[in-house]
Amino acid sequence: MSQQLDLAGNAQHGQSTFEAGTYAKVTWRLLPLLFLCYVASYLDRVNVGFAKLQMLNDLKFSETVYGLGAGIFFIGYFLFEVPSNIILHRVGARVWIARIMITWGLVSGAMVFVNSAPMFYVMRFLLGIAEAGFFPGVILYLTYWFPANRRGKITALFMTAVALSGVIGGPLSGWVMQTMPGVQGLAGWQWMFIIEALPSLALGLAVLFFLQDRVIDAAWLGDTEKQFIAAQVQAEAEEKNEGTLSQTFSDPRVWLSALIYFTFVMGLYGVGFWLPTIIKATGVKSVFDIGLLSAIPYAVAAVAMVLIGRSADRHRERRWHVAIPAFVGSVGLILSTIYSHDTLLAMAALTVATAGILATLPLFWSLPTAFLRGAAAAAGIALINSLGNLAGFVSPYAVGLLKDLTHSTDAGMYLLAASLVLGGILTLSMPARLVNK
Repeated sequence: MSQQLDLAGNAQHGQSTFEAGTYAKVTWRLLPLLFLCYVASYLDRVNVGFAKLQMLNDLKFSETVYGLGAGIFFIGYFLFEVPSNIILHRVGARVWIARIMITWGLVSGAMVFVNSAPMFYVMRFLLGIAEAGFFPGVILYLTYWFPANRRGKITALFMTAVALSGVIGGPLSGWVMQTMPGVQGLAGWQWMFIIEALPSLALGLAVLFFLQDRVIDAAWLGDTEKQFIAAQVQAEAEEKNEGTLSQTFSDPRVWLSALIYFTFVMGLYGVGFWLPTIIKATGVKSVFDIGLLSAIPYAVAAVAMVLIGRSADRHRERRWHVAIPAFVGSVGLILSTIYSHDTLLAMAALTVATAGILATLPLFWSLPTAFLRGAAAAAGIALINSLGNLAGFVSPYAVGLLKDLTHSTDAGMYLLAASLVLGGILTLSMPARLVNK
């Protein structure tokens, strides 16, 4: 009897070792490239927040014009998000993600030609169209390779790219804008757009060579490893009801998820587009110093995202791991307004806010992917992401408008704080049995 137990234990240990090794291989093969792609994506999306420090004066834009231009990106993004993700599901991630990255790199670099408010709006709108489908496409792509009980940590690792883009992008943007004005007759903000578009173009080409669409295409996996992953993903898929596109669009869980995501994205882009301005308002004058300081909240957020993602996977609990960071982020935003004239205390509060906001995002995606699969997942994830990202239009525009009206970002930060609280409450309204897997 004892020998049988030992044999069973050894078999179980061997299976566990094989499983861990297989998923480690998949993670190291896919995640670094997707991670770098998202760093480039987010940097090209929000570097306009740094360009603002010089562009508004050069082009005579108001805060409202900036807020509208920053946010109009998400109108183009919204209109093309669902079609883009459905195309990705049909033609494969490799070709479609490469197309997305190359076109958004070209459009982002072309921001150098902006010389008027209408042109600013048009270029931001085109950038939204170009990038539509990248993020939900990757979220969908990860469901082809990882079961639900591993996606919390994997998605968190992938989404720390948002934080890393802030760590890298802030100092880089500040340095370029401070040291390159006048080079070849271009302003510092124009050089920033050119330099920060180059990684997107290079990574788009890399995707064509290194990404595989399906597990079966992965020559770097053995046959047993392929079969194991496929069996796990298929077993999870069979527990979900794929449904039709019309059923997906009429599913109240999808619309609730979209509303929750909207509230979190309000906070994300409130910080993303206005962090440099808020830091400047505390009394920091040097563009490079603003860039260095802006890296701090994102560095702390990267650690928080990974630790909370691991905790959620370990406990197989999602709702509170989403809601609590949202509440913490709200408190951080409120404190940042209270201490807005003290650089040290304001930075501490902004760090708490950024860590809380960013920690909600990867774990949020464990909610809808728990009940969507197949074509319904492609459409549902894209619908949730596109509707949620409309907050990327509302948030910067509302903060800019409130700043023009009140000559302070305080009212805008209170609006974002309230949005995060609402998102946390709505998350807790989702049935635990549906999402805790």
